Amino acid sequence: MPTDVEQWKSELYGTDIREHIERFAETGWDSIPEDERDAWFERFKWYGLYHQRAGQESYFMMRIGPPNGVLEPGQFRTVAEIAKEYSTGPAANPEFGNGWLDVTTRQAIQLHWINIEDVPAIFDALEDAGLTTMQACGDSWRNIVGCPVAGKDEHEHVDALPTIHELNDRFKGNAEHANLPRKWKVSVTGCREGCGQGDINDLALEPATKTIDTDERSSSNNQNSPGSGDGEAREGFNVRVGGGLSRNEPRFARDIDVFVTPEQAADVAGGISALFREYGDREDRYNARIKFLVDEWGPEKLRDVLQDEFVDFELHTAGEDLRSEYSYNAGEAAGKHDHVGVHGQPDGNNYVGLNVLVGRIGADDALDIADAADEHGSGEVRLTQRQNIVLTDVPDENVDDLLAEPALEHYSPDPHPFMRGSIACTGTEFCSLSIVETKNRQVRYARWLKDNVELPAGVEDFHIHLSGCTASCAQPQIADISLRGMKTRKDGEPVEALDIGLGGGLGEEPQFASWVTERVPADEVPGAIRNLLANFEAQRADERQSFREFVAARDDDELAELVEPEETSYDDPFMHNTKRTWYPYADEDSLDDSPAPASPDGEPLSADD
Repeated sequence: MPTDVEQWKSELYGTDIREHIERFAETGWDSIPEDERDAWFERFKWYGLYHQRAGQESYFMMRIGPPNGVLEPGQFRTVAEIAKEYSTGPAANPEFGNGWLDVTTRQAIQLHWINIEDVPAIFDALEDAGLTTMQACGDSWRNIVGCPVAGKDEHEHVDALPTIHELNDRFKGNAEHANLPRKWKVSVTGCREGCGQGDINDLALEPATKTIDTDERSSSNNQNSPGSGDGEAREGFNVRVGGGLSRNEPRFARDIDVFVTPEQAADVAGGISALFREYGDREDRYNARIKFLVDEWGPEKLRDVLQDEFVDFELHTAGEDLRSEYSYNAGEAAGKHDHVGVHGQPDGNNYVGLNVLVGRIGADDALDIADAADEHGSGEVRLTQRQNIVLTDVPDENVDDLLAEPALEHYSPDPHPFMRGSIACTGTEFCSLSIVETKNRQVRYARWLKDNVELPAGVEDFHIHLSGCTASCAQPQIADISLRGMKTRKDGEPVEALDIGLGGGLGEEPQFASWVTERVPADEVPGAIRNLLANFEAQRADERQSFREFVAARDDDELAELVEPEETSYDDPFMHNTKRTWYPYADEDSLDDSPAPASPDGEPLSADD
């Protein structure tokens, strides 16, 4: 039988939801019937609204998903102004204050503490700037990701930005693709470094070249390799399907032996989306992602069904890919492929990537950055999948003045590797799924490691990702050190803890991290990382051996022995069960102290309601 979510969606979904959001905004939070809230909150996601967790009733997270993370001149300023006016809550965060925005691992922005009554005004402000929250969440096409400097990269194979815009224009708000079995994550990249992270997406278009007969005959009748025989060598994309990290079922996207030209990309992408719509599992949301359909069918059957039922032209077989050149998150030294720092554009200008520790930017800081982007560049700001930002179109003569801006003292173009490599999800601050506090903890980890640990010789790029649960929003499985929220007991008391995984990453041969140590008390994790790196330095074959190679050469038992949890000078103020607080940083943080609206019986709503 269809799930409750499918039943709710069958009754109302897609663009029809907006009028109800506006109706509830006019009549107020209390007008949302309590026994219908689960259904309404599920529908609200389609317009980028997530209800926050227990103890924060009436507050929402809002997600804004610009295609490929590109914010045109003026748009970043608009989001910062919205954050300053509407995204403040009843308590301050000790690291970040009150009023900020979060850059996500999917090149989007999230705002918190949003009241339903303010949503129409926010929608109007976003739309006046050319932005939308449509399909930023929900069971539909999410924000399309890719190389954050598409069209600005000196060495890209093909500019993917026009293809991304075509996909966005065709499938955002498209009723035929608005109600899928589950979320639909798409990556399109034309760069040579693999920074679109296609391997972990439901659908990936990756740069490739293929020789196609000039009469556009099917590739089944044209087995020429790229650059050989008669025909035209075309730049385009190979297609992969079925990647993803969520829960405990990570998959890399599988090659389905299809090449598309940029002109064919939207038709083929739409065909695969329609295939998922018709054949995806709507009876079990755990198994509803397309990665499970690829598991069941295999890439060959998926390609056959796509050809027979969803595409009206002959598909080309795969072309010659560029995966051997993939350097993004491949265990190599940091550089252009993480987009931090000053890099040349093909037009003679520069883009400047700024490190945003755990992705959070204060609203006033964001306005200062918007000023700097306007003054020294074109005003365009781009978001990366490492939770960072990029200012584009900076002339050579403006670079020094930009680098001297006060905001760049905190959002550095040349950060320490522990700062540069840190990613964290939302955590128990707002998320109902998370088991532990994350963002403030990862900030504290990064600072302690920077002050107390020397990276071994030759290690310039080191990724530590902290995810509060198995949903993997921080993408821990593709980090050098992966941290995942758990609980344990220490000195007889329940405390927050982390599983530790090692050796994940992307590149030509992607690898998921191996979870080698479980339930390490959170205050012993920095010591564990310090000891692990010391053991790596002492036992590595030579200075040329990367951490990822070192991990790959050992089994899990050997690696577990190298992770030696230890208390240090690091202090963790979030060891208690932050999931059972209304806000982890409030002076009075119990659910009974929540300022959120009470339930109909006059009692505060509990985590079990």
